[in-house]
Amino acid sequence: MGHGRYHTAVVSPFMADEQKLAAVRAELPSLAAAIQMNTGSVGPLPIEVAAAMTELADYEQKIGRSDYDYYLEGLDRMNEARAGVAAVLGASLGSVGLTHATTDGVNHAVWALDWKPGDVAVSTTQEHAGGIGALYALRDRLGVEIRFADIGDGSDDAATIAALDRAIVPGTRLVSISHVLWSTGAVLPIARIAVLARERGAVIVVDGAQAAGAIPVSVTALGVDAYAIPAQKWLLGPDGMGALWVDPAALERLRPSFAGHFALESVDSRGGAAWHPDARRFEGTGFHRPSVAGFARAVSWLSMYVGLDYVHARGPRLARRAADELAAIDGVDLLTPRHQMATLVTFRIRGWGAQAALDELRLRTSLIGRTIVALDALRLSVGFFNTDDELDRVLDGIRLLATHDPASLPPRRTLPIFGEA
Repeated sequence: MGHGRYHTAVVSPFMADEQKLAAVRAELPSLAAAIQMNTGSVGPLPIEVAAAMTELADYEQKIGRSDYDYYLEGLDRMNEARAGVAAVLGASLGSVGLTHATTDGVNHAVWALDWKPGDVAVSTTQEHAGGIGALYALRDRLGVEIRFADIGDGSDDAATIAALDRAIVPGTRLVSISHVLWSTGAVLPIARIAVLARERGAVIVVDGAQAAGAIPVSVTALGVDAYAIPAQKWLLGPDGMGALWVDPAALERLRPSFAGHFALESVDSRGGAAWHPDARRFEGTGFHRPSVAGFARAVSWLSMYVGLDYVHARGPRLARRAADELAAIDGVDLLTPRHQMATLVTFRIRGWGAQAALDELRLRTSLIGRTIVALDALRLSVGFFNTDDELDRVLDGIRLLATHDPASLPPRRTLPIFGEA
């Protein structure tokens, strides 16, 4: 088994931008079904990725999964996935371990500290539930105090730093925070927050779910201790996969809270064991091999064929256009700060509940977006693969809703079916 039977890529990093966009969209066939602007939840699956996963799934069904050489090839695919993630994060290969999701990675890092009753963990009022669940478990099980810094919508860096400065009190062991807020889409000043955390003796763990693959990320430049990411969002990989980067200098403080043979480098006949000396020590369980292959293929497709420079330039540029035009629509309230945004655009349409507005946009424009329930707002995740025409269509739909309320909105056009009474 090998890459020879995978779908042959038709995207090249040397294509002109207009030609490349057409080639990229041809490699993402689900884009023909709707205007996909919900990559912040899950992105479209490239043909390359589906082919890699299907090949292994067929092999497992027809040949089996128990051959030792197949197991060894699975280890190679894990190395390939780690290497691809390392390239995306500007990191070394050994500093990346595979996980089952962003939340899985955050949990591993949070529980890796030697917690004591009375210790303090700090987060913000804007975190996704998946990023703070482990903190509540620490509170309920071990009596750890959770302090939430009120950073507002994340649009004011000075206010964010001041709020965290107040929250990170003596005894704080951990700061757990998002790079890009899932709610308003604000990019937080992670490097400055990392300096503050380290000055207070705290470890900083970052949820990178809305950053990795969407905007340039250099974990070493950020100065954080751990950075968790998913496969299925901006990296266009399969569900159920993710990765955790750990600063090699933090490995002495962050030790796995679980046992598993994948996390061990060696076990001797007398029961002695040694952890992997790098981030692989956080790989406590096995992984679905087709998904590992899909993850590896997704990050390599983005890095080697599409090109991260293209991805990181086009997605944010199109998202900025969306934010600028939404801000200019009378009746629309833009919640995303344009001066520090990534690729998420959050907004409200006055007179409309978020779900009602999204339902109407879906029917009128074929938009796939989502709502942020806590804000009663809509969120667009603008990808590098979206087109200006798609954005025009969505914006026209929003303008229509903004000039009407649900009662005055003109009826949608319907297709008559002849022969019916």
